[in-house]
Amino acid sequence: MTTAPVPLSGPRFQTEPTALYREMRRDHGAVAPVVLDGDVPAWLVLGYRELHQVTGDPVLFSRDSDLWNQWDNIPADWPLLPMIGRKQPSILYTVGERHRERVAMISNALEATDPFELRGHVERFADELLDAVCGKGEADLIADYAMLLPVRVLAVLYGFADEQGPGLVSALNDMIDGGEGAIPGQMHLVTSMTALLADRKANPADDVVSRMLADESGFTDEEVTQDLMVMMAAGHQPTADWIGNSLRLMLTDERFAASLFGGRHSVAEAMNEVLWEDAPTQNVAGRWASRDTRLGGHHIRAGDMLLLGLQGANSDPQVRIDGSVLTGGNNAHFSFGHGEHRCPFPAQEVAETVARTAIEVVLDRLPDIDLAVPAEALTRRPSPWLRGLTALPVRFTPTPSIGSPSA
Repeated sequence: MTTAPVPLSGPRFQTEPTALYREMRRDHGAVAPVVLDGDVPAWLVLGYRELHQVTGDPVLFSRDSDLWNQWDNIPADWPLLPMIGRKQPSILYTVGERHRERVAMISNALEATDPFELRGHVERFADELLDAVCGKGEADLIADYAMLLPVRVLAVLYGFADEQGPGLVSALNDMIDGGEGAIPGQMHLVTSMTALLADRKANPADDVVSRMLADESGFTDEEVTQDLMVMMAAGHQPTADWIGNSLRLMLTDERFAASLFGGRHSVAEAMNEVLWEDAPTQNVAGRWASRDTRLGGHHIRAGDMLLLGLQGANSDPQVRIDGSVLTGGNNAHFSFGHGEHRCPFPAQEVAETVARTAIEVVLDRLPDIDLAVPAEALTRRPSPWLRGLTALPVRFTPTPSIGSPSA
């Protein structure tokens, strides 16, 4: 095996990540040394068994970023600081009993959401977005649809008024893009969340924010605000990419052709296959070794950072049969994580409902939908972390708008 670390950047994460993970596994084994922006070292866990071990042992592989042995080498303007934070009062970086209490607070708040109301919200916003394009006979299902829908649904679940939704969409997308609008976008979200918390403390309602504030575990307003920000960011972009990646699969793979013409039975299969083969969240930072140990044949030093290679583990040959995985009904993928810090189950249910309903509404509303460009012309965002399309141009027979039903 070679020992030279692999840069966790470059166009191959955009064009051929599966082949790249295969080469990394060949050259380094189940755990590969990588370097992040600024030649910052880390380990990428690619093995299914090894990832299960790391995520299942929160004592040895902690979520406490204060353990990192590289902090002295990290500049104040390091571009990954928003992703790998320090002293952040959010669920991402709490450990032990306090973390379990935060998971319970979030899970209880989301679990109380009526599934029929949730689906109704998705259908309402989906119809509104499709009304804007259905008469044109063409659309970009990423920019016009997938990137606008999940955050609108989350906003109404939180308790925001409908008219605040578009502003939250713009702010969140600006923050995720990481460009000039990232800081203003983040500030808009923080200001909006703070105002909503203040209003709900004075006027509780049947929404996620009110239920989190009613929790008796003693979390501060700052902690609740941070968790709401994490939930919105984690719930929006991966769900948008789940919608886009699933629609791409259904439009390019003949196995799902029947679902494009009045059928729905293959939607769930396509969505599950995406979680195995084209996961929206490819890699996640991170875990930190609390002491020296060995993993995948490598010596891991105390304080080393480990990145969770979710897609790499999903494509591990050890969980494959003749090079493929039996995805139908098989939910043993890592796309939602694993262990104490995995995505809470109620959040997974919300994401699945939003994504599935969004796809079904497209299939219902846009007859004879087809790609407007060759499949090989579709491109991905250049990110080793999230995997989503830059655009999904489609054409269809123009249809009249139906108008959004009342809330």
